[in-house]
Amino acid sequence: MKIAFYGSSLLSSYWNGAATYYRGILSALANHSYDITFYEPDAFDRQQHRDIDPPSYAKVVVYAANDEALRGVLAEAARADIVIKASGVGVFDRELLQGIVRHARPDALKLFWDVDAAATLDEMRGDPLHPVRRALPDLDMVLTYGGGPPVIEAYTGFGAARCVPVYNALDPDTHHPVAPDPRFAGDLSFLANRLPDREARVEAFFLRAAELLPDHRFLLGGSGWHDKAMPGNVRAIGHVGTAAHNAFNCSPLAVLNVARDSMAHIGFSPATRVFEAAGAAACLITDAWDGIEQFLIPDEEVLVARDGQDVADHLAALTPARAQAIGAAALRRVLAEHTYALRGRQVHALFQDHAARLRAAA
Repeated sequence: MKIAFYGSSLLSSYWNGAATYYRGILSALANHSYDITFYEPDAFDRQQHRDIDPPSYAKVVVYAANDEALRGVLAEAARADIVIKASGVGVFDRELLQGIVRHARPDALKLFWDVDAAATLDEMRGDPLHPVRRALPDLDMVLTYGGGPPVIEAYTGFGAARCVPVYNALDPDTHHPVAPDPRFAGDLSFLANRLPDREARVEAFFLRAAELLPDHRFLLGGSGWHDKAMPGNVRAIGHVGTAAHNAFNCSPLAVLNVARDSMAHIGFSPATRVFEAAGAAACLITDAWDGIEQFLIPDEEVLVARDGQDVADHLAALTPARAQAIGAAALRRVLAEHTYALRGRQVHALFQDHAARLRAAA
């Protein structure tokens, strides 16, 4: 079956945190014999910061960010059996969603894949004419990056025929333990782009912990932090390509995850970084959010912090031996329960179930 997937970027993680998720999901789906084409716009300098070459599991079409190119790639939706529009493309989001509804064949499976459901739902609540709200009656399914029962209830309340979370996961061929790299040495590392609904929590959890532990070394990776005021023991290194993520996670004593405001509020939304760190057998400290126990066991496979003081307390008490034990336990858990191979089987089953329903209805 042919899949047409319209997303932000498969080739670049530059200002595009969903890249690892797309790669994991689509490579797993390709193992179920799907013929996948990923359409991504040439926007935000992503093509100048590619992390990977075009992969074997999907054909990648990079189109100019103009109306003519948009019409061309949308016309190709008519050739697909499954047509997917992801959230957060960054350009033509409204037009892409309207376009897949208009151009997809009547018998094609049409779905919206929301990689930031909490934020999208907040927008939908405040805008009765939001493009996703208007498109839901014409879509067969909504898949989400996470969110658990609160997101399912919210989407079905807006009229989605079906909403299913497909959580982040691990590709063990991509993220795995490696030797420490002196470039990323430190006591606590944090990797995330600077975004408005993340910054206050980064200040509260990461920068506050650095203030409380002036003798510890903190490393901040990600785009946009260059002009942020920070304690002197924080070293900001800018964008870290996906090829360096394993070394980034394996080199410090511990790695921090901080959810964005909306994701922390709704819960059940582990970031890609959670599974990347666990896959590298890193000792992960995460901010507290509902549903963490569904993915990792607190104090055994992950350390959970309510604020920067908790982060500092965890870090001050952490020994290399305990950090290694927590990281090893996390790696065992994600390999057993949270791989993209398992997520691919889940999505494949959803697609098969939809096709079976159509056959039964016919």
